[in-house]
Amino acid sequence: MKFSVIVLILLSLTACAGARKGMSAENCRASIDNAYKELNFAKAEGFAGTVSYTKAVSLLTAAKTNQTFESYDACVNNSEKARFYIRESKKG
Repeated sequence: MKFSVIVLILLSLTACAGARKGMSAENCRASIDNAYKELNFAKAEGFAGTVSYTKAVSLLTAAKTNQTFESYDACVNNSEKARFYIRESKKG
């Protein structure tokens, strides 16, 4: 009986150790996808030459790099900043 309890505890701890904290890979991917959709729409509307648009492109490049290195919190943060600059590019 004691052995099965110990095994259950060890399995529970192992499962917790594998869990990621913060943002997930899925959140990162979705955030990047949404930002790219907005970026493409802004480009189609003729806002590609603005400084804010250029900042957004740089931030999305950083987000993709964060995604590659599994830094999902930074990925989501950079994607959200990029979306802010995309909105700013539309203001002029």
